[in-house]
Amino acid sequence: MPKNATIRDVAARAALSIATVSRAITGNGAVSADSRQRVQAAIAELGFRPNTIGRSLKAARSRSVGVLVPALANPIFAESVSGVQEVAAEHGYSVLIASTDYDPAREARAIESLLSNRVEGLVLTVADGDRSRSLDTLDASGTPFVLVYNETFTSGRPFVSVDNVAGVAAIIDRMAALGHRRIAMVAGRFHQSDRSRLRHQGFRAALRAHGLAPGPVIEVDFSDLRFGAELGRIMDSASPPTALFASNDMLALATIRTLHDLGLRVPEHVSVAGFDGIDVGTLVAPSLATLVQPARLMGRRAMDLLFSGLAGGPRSSAVHLPFAVRMGESLAPPSRGVGSSRIEPPTLQPKEPTPC
Repeated sequence: MPKNATIRDVAARAALSIATVSRAITGNGAVSADSRQRVQAAIAELGFRPNTIGRSLKAARSRSVGVLVPALANPIFAESVSGVQEVAAEHGYSVLIASTDYDPAREARAIESLLSNRVEGLVLTVADGDRSRSLDTLDASGTPFVLVYNETFTSGRPFVSVDNVAGVAAIIDRMAALGHRRIAMVAGRFHQSDRSRLRHQGFRAALRAHGLAPGPVIEVDFSDLRFGAELGRIMDSASPPTALFASNDMLALATIRTLHDLGLRVPEHVSVAGFDGIDVGTLVAPSLATLVQPARLMGRRAMDLLFSGLAGGPRSSAVHLPFAVRMGESLAPPSRGVGSSRIEPPTLQPKEPTPC
């Protein structure tokens, strides 16, 4: 099977002219039912993907790469895409970008769309780096790819990431050093993110290392950050947590907002820390304590690995980059508790009309 089948390969396998195959693929022009079936069979056998950019009739390098991320609205992914684009530009390549909204089903469709546009390789963040049918397809086709943010442990797939378990331990260490003994977690859905699962593993392991009981865990959808009822039940319990760890910074910011809506101040009533290190965390009040990932560098290193693969270099490579803890104002020693000094959420009072 050709590594990258072309329309000529399909025509040869189907014993038809290139013009007939082109008409069958595009739907422009008459093609007999028998010819159409032969074209479809040849496409299936060869793994041919029509080129949606001009549907070129001759094989040619596209000088483009694909990037797939869960959400461009999350600055951590946008930052790594910037790093990818920088290295791609240095090599004279363009970048096609797709996102999945943390939906594994959309993941497969997005990858297929990028391949249909004849990208020469991909940089991806997927739901599960070790158990992904889409990545199985890429492995079988020989398409070079590098994962970013995902860590792999059984598949040997190349990745660039930080050590998620060690990163969470660094955050929990800071919380414990400040005197926190009841620590809970707000986590993105585990089936949507292997990073969330790893950070949960790190959370539990770090609590054990400090001799602390496992705190409650709230699992939330990445696309629906309304979890006031769940968080309210935890904070109204007999022994509420004095600190909350969120599996990413967007969840941490949503947690701070939800606590505010519940009448609780950060860090006076409860501390909050995240994981990612997005710049916006330094602009809010209180500033966000977090684990900082070198996102732009991760994108650049992933592209370096991809171009090495495109040049025939080894595909299997695991890269862990260093991380740092950023101590923000949202993390402080535990206070006297949350029960007696809640604030009432602000209400807007009607204003007198201003003369004009």
